[in-house]
Formats: sequence, structure tokens, C-alpha cells
Amino acid sequence: MSEIDLRYSDKRTVDRYIRQGAVDEKAWEKHLKSLPDVAEKGEKLQAEADEYILDEDLNEGAE
Repeated sequence: MSEIDLRYSDKRTVDRYIRQGAVDEKAWEKHLKSLPDVAEKGEKLQAEADEYILDEDLNEGAE
């Protein structure tokens, strides 16, 4: 693969595509290194949750 297809660019799936042989790992690494660093364009944000779900709450229906 000479050029990385954008459908393979999702980090959650690229490992699977590498294992299947659909994406060459060296080509993927080269592609990642070629991406510009845009960290300075990011913004920090703060979020609050309206409700908190505890592990106990998730297990209540399992009993």
C-alpha cells in the first residue's frame, strides 16, 4: 500500500487491519510520522456530569 486510505485511519480499527494484512505496519508508521503536530491548536475544556453511575448501580440488574 503506497498511500494510506483514510478508512484505515481510525486508531480503534487500524490494528485489526494491520493483523489482516489490509494495512502495512511500516506504511502506517510512516503515515503517522508525516502528520503535522497541531497540539498548539487544541483547547482545554472542562466537563461536568449531571449524574454519576457507580459500579454498584450497573450490577443491580444482574442479580
